[in-house]
Amino acid sequence: MFTTLAGKALVPVGLAVSGFMVVCCLILYSVIREDLHHGEIVHATNLADTVLKSTLYAMHKSDREMLATIIRNVGEQKGVDHVRIFNKKGIVTFSAKAGEINQQVDKNAEGCIVCHKGPVPVTNLGTMQQARTFRNPDGMDVMAITAPIYNSPDCSTAACHVHPPDQKILGTLDIGLSRVELNRSLAMLRIQMIVFTLMSLILTIGGVTALLMRNVFLPIQRLRTYIDSATIKTEITPTPPPHLPHDLDSIAANYYKVIMKSAIKKENSE
Repeated sequence: MFTTLAGKALVPVGLAVSGFMVVCCLILYSVIREDLHHGEIVHATNLADTVLKSTLYAMHKSDREMLATIIRNVGEQKGVDHVRIFNKKGIVTFSAKAGEINQQVDKNAEGCIVCHKGPVPVTNLGTMQQARTFRNPDGMDVMAITAPIYNSPDCSTAACHVHPPDQKILGTLDIGLSRVELNRSLAMLRIQMIVFTLMSLILTIGGVTALLMRNVFLPIQRLRTYIDSATIKTEITPTPPPHLPHDLDSIAANYYKVIMKSAIKKENSE
């Protein structure tokens, strides 16, 4: 196949188009995946902010029952893996899962070590730094946001549970969202992009092959057939085939003139 002109022309074109399509699809998939991941973080951050604002009134009133109900209701929502609040000592005070209450949080765990890696805990983190992904005990992928609960004048001056004004962090809200739907969407996207790539390759290579066959290879084959027939010694010299592309038509016409001149010289010499 590589010894023919068609093989030497079509195989490199096919390989080049295939490589280009695969690279473009990989880059596009990577960009879409990062964009979905960023959107997931924004969604989790907004949800955490909503939970904090929803619990603010209950915190100011020191209504632990209302606060626990809010946390439990949020935790029962579809796609929510866990919701918990732990105090500055790392003890879970409220959680959608009853078994986590009064449990000590490991400060060296992922999501905690970011703030506690130094001698003094970090009090301000960006949205992307707050996010973390991990597998829960059930083996499901989870994306979690750790949102600090900052001390405000309403908290430091409250009559029910006064906090010192210099205490910046009162506790932390930790909320995790299941990544099952996102992973399913990414899997469907991979399948769709593979199908799209294969279809594009088939159509592109098929179209290029058809055009080359019609405009290049078939005219070259007709020219070759004409030259082979013209080299055979016959009484009648065949005329060039019609409807050849301009360059091939010029080659055929010039070859015909050379043959006719040779025939005339031969007749004169005889």
